[in-house]
Amino acid sequence: MKTLEEKTVSKKAVLWRTLISFFFLFLFFGACWWSWSWLHKQPFDGSFGQGVRQPLRNVLNTNEKIFSGITFSKNHLSKTYPISAATKNVRFNGGLGLKSDFDSASWRLNVIKKNGDTLQLTLDNIKKLPRTEICFNFKCIEGWNQITWWAGVKFSDFVKAYGLDNESSMKYLGLSTPDEEYYVGIDMPSAMHPQTILCYELNGQPLPLKEGYPLRLIIPVKYGIKHLKRIGYMYFDNKRPKDYWFEQGYDYYSGL
Repeated sequence: MKTLEEKTVSKKAVLWRTLISFFFLFLFFGACWWSWSWLHKQPFDGSFGQGVRQPLRNVLNTNEKIFSGITFSKNHLSKTYPISAATKNVRFNGGLGLKSDFDSASWRLNVIKKNGDTLQLTLDNIKKLPRTEICFNFKCIEGWNQITWWAGVKFSDFVKAYGLDNESSMKYLGLSTPDEEYYVGIDMPSAMHPQTILCYELNGQPLPLKEGYPLRLIIPVKYGIKHLKRIGYMYFDNKRPKDYWFEQGYDYYSGL
């Protein structure tokens, strides 16, 4: 039977290897320090509140191009679940734009058309359209998720019903709360995705005030920061609309 041969290593060889290891360790830390210093000398991307350093924004934009161009399509559907799997206690997260003195009776969805005209719609106008529902795993950038059950009108059905074909041919959809304190920008392919809905029900009941009553966006192919609560204004553009969390340094696309 063969036995393992013992190899004697001299103290000089051990010392040499130790020195080489420390050399590369210091080289690594030096590269990290230099990279960190270089990054902090780069200009910000110009977003509100400075945003993020331009190299980081370039990385986020590159990721968006790769993800949206390769993995996204109208056939890319979020996994759905039976209604019985939906949580009864939906986690509340984010109250920006949800004023406590909100007057639901005077609420209107203001759709700003391509020619500058504004279409004002009530909740009843929207509820006349075909109802659809979805039960999916709602995901937040904070790391939590919940299976939740929502119902409303497909955005694509809404576009068709109100003659917004010219508007939907543009690259982006912009949304904001009535007070315009919270706002998001959505790429049009994601807005027109078959699972995207203008939502007015949660767990078979009207939306609670804290969840965006009377109307919010549910867009399963995006993280929760894009699911704007209490839509007050809607508009269309070929340039990126302003986006609250993008201005704080987050990814604009925010896709799943």
